[in-house]
Amino acid sequence: MIARLTGILAETTADSAVLDVAGVGYLVLASARTLDAIGPIGGEVMLLTEMQVREDSMTLFGFGSAGERESFRALTSVQGVGGRVALAILSVLDPAELAAAVSRGDKAMVARANGVGPKLAMRIVNELAGKLGNPALAGTLGASAPRGGTAQDALSALANLGFRPADASAAVAAAVADLGETATLDALVRLALRKAAK
Repeated sequence: MIARLTGILAETTADSAVLDVAGVGYLVLASARTLDAIGPIGGEVMLLTEMQVREDSMTLFGFGSAGERESFRALTSVQGVGGRVALAILSVLDPAELAAAVSRGDKAMVARANGVGPKLAMRIVNELAGKLGNPALAGTLGASAPRGGTAQDALSALANLGFRPADASAAVAAAVADLGETATLDALVRLALRKAAK
């Protein structure tokens, strides 16, 4: 499983980027939001990734934040939402906006994405209700968090340990509130794990 890539940005298209990692070019599909934020060709880039393996293909998806990756995982858990549709949604709604739309039951917001009709938007809103965490926390730990920030990394660590996005967000936010923004990743993860276990 490839969890993240750090390399030189070799090229971009409307929906993908190629990262040169030690001479190997990785094609990574990404949202328009992530592609806009990764900087110029030739610059060093770190992307969190999610790999989907199908009978006939292996596809790597890239994200600029842990919040975006968690939202992608939640979206692709909904029947009828593949990786490309999830990226289309994340191109028009950041993780905080998606969490807010789901919590309000606002299917029209979700349906703004290419390839998402009213029925699919309704299914997304219904199935993800209560699974995306607090919209305010999604903004803190998602797209507006500094890339590579410790809160973002701690959220990713808890998600990789199997915690639901809502539980991971609440635990990390509580740990950040106790320890402050300058806490080390190790301290943040340890405290977040204790809080999540309560």
